[in-house]
Amino acid sequence: MKNNEIEKILKNSIMNKKILHSYMFIGSKLSNKSNMATEFAKHILCIENNDEPCNNCKSCIEINSGNHPDFQNIKINSEENSIKIEQIRKMQEDIIKKPIVSSRKVYIIYDADTMTTGAQNCLLKTLEEPPSYATIILLVENENAILNTIKSRCTKVVFTDEEERELTQEQREIYLKLEEIFGNINKYTLLDAINKLDILYKNEKNIFDILDFINNILYKNINKNIENARYIEYVEDTKQRLKANANYNMSIDNLLYNIWKI
Repeated sequence: MKNNEIEKILKNSIMNKKILHSYMFIGSKLSNKSNMATEFAKHILCIENNDEPCNNCKSCIEINSGNHPDFQNIKINSEENSIKIEQIRKMQEDIIKKPIVSSRKVYIIYDADTMTTGAQNCLLKTLEEPPSYATIILLVENENAILNTIKSRCTKVVFTDEEERELTQEQREIYLKLEEIFGNINKYTLLDAINKLDILYKNEKNIFDILDFINNILYKNINKNIENARYIEYVEDTKQRLKANANYNMSIDNLLYNIWKI
């Protein structure tokens, strides 16, 4: 999904008072997920309640100065290249204290896919029963490194890279075909899909870009077909199989079968 579409959805959730307790922002380092998370947090905590953060109230000023008592960034422990259980426990000690400046509290966990298993299991306790005023945002590059029990409790938001690449005519045709098929999955049988998606078998060199594009299509149409959330997991699983040097054609076969068997 385009970043401006995501921004519009997040703004609407604030204006309609439908802010959720946990989000997972998924995207590469080239995506705008971290900046979007900070702006989202600022907007949630803004005292003025406009359709944009005002940047003038006490809350906005304190976020901009990095000194807001109701807003925390949890970042990787550089010495061990991971987020440790102690960091999550410290967050839990803070999250049970009521907001001071704003009506809510926001926590952004950077590189959440580097959390140790202990840290993830510790976080799960908070995600199961979060305080009514709290929102936790996980910034993730490798979704498969996150426990399923955590993923199931977060609303996924998938970002595209900020650097838009010029598409060749051949690439444009591939992406249009993918948009047609994955945007209307229910219209096609498995046999139709295999026949029409021979492009997946013929584009091994660019398969990771193609799989990312498929997931963007699925996410964009998630309201139209709730099963898209499960399809996204199948695509991510296929990416991990290919990175582990699994047989290429069998991995694509498995992806299409898993999606269309539902």
